[in-house]
Amino acid sequence: MSISRLVVGTRGSPLALAQANIVRDRLVAALGLDPAQATLQVIRTTGDMIQDRALAEAGGKGLFTKELDSALLAGDIDLAVHSAKDLPTWLPDELVIAGYLEREDVRDVLIAPGARGGVAALPAGAVVGTASLRRAAQIRRLRPDVSTGLLRGNVHTRLARLHEGRFDATLLALAGLRRLGVEEPAATVLGLDEMLPAVGQGAIAITARAADEAVREALARIIHADTGYALAAERAFLTVLDGSCRTPIAGLAQVDGDRLRLRGLLLSVDGQEWVESVREGHVSDAAALGEDAGREIQRRASPALLQQAGR
Repeated sequence: MSISRLVVGTRGSPLALAQANIVRDRLVAALGLDPAQATLQVIRTTGDMIQDRALAEAGGKGLFTKELDSALLAGDIDLAVHSAKDLPTWLPDELVIAGYLEREDVRDVLIAPGARGGVAALPAGAVVGTASLRRAAQIRRLRPDVSTGLLRGNVHTRLARLHEGRFDATLLALAGLRRLGVEEPAATVLGLDEMLPAVGQGAIAITARAADEAVREALARIIHADTGYALAAERAFLTVLDGSCRTPIAGLAQVDGDRLRLRGLLLSVDGQEWVESVREGHVSDAAALGEDAGREIQRRASPALLQQAGR
């Protein structure tokens, strides 16, 4: 099947546009298209419009995808580009995750202008700005004396508010900073033992209509198999726990040859209770490994922790 024109749907934030351009450029190169044959269509999502409260209070991370889903279902766009960590657990039946580009660095960065050196260097009683329950819970796990406050907006907005002195520190994904070309001198890259990433962090996901064979075949030329295995494990883990942005859940699968290692974590909102699970196995068993890790956490977690996770 040949493709003569593609419309790529994306949110309008600087990071979303950078990621959509990466996908478009790779498709143009892989398919031998003229750049004018692959265009971007910016779609404003509900999540972009809500800036005064955490997404957990407004309905969850599907707020960043539902308008893009609707455009796909209506045939207004041919594919949609997302940060994989923004994808909800379930997609509409007619849509699929067609694949992922090769994953960037998954780690988080702590940006603290007055306390460089990581979480341990934060002053007593510091206030960390973040909209992520996962990040907030892990910060509190390491530093119970530190508090967190709501900080939303795109990367540049959050950095501006930090440097205005509204917060002592904030946390951002290293992958996003790299894709935007942002160099922040007050940044400290956190180790995975300090801050386990969100499921899907660092990966660019592409969704398409399940029945659109031409687009799916085109996308097959640019997707990265190992990232697909990792995300299959992570998303299966999240699905078992019914994960959303209302629950502090972290998970990371890493692929080495034909082997996969998954580490999953469920935390209380205050970070003082947590359960961790680790699974290793063949990449072909990725989803089963994720499901098994999730079920272990369900068995071991306290009733209060499970209730928080919606179980």
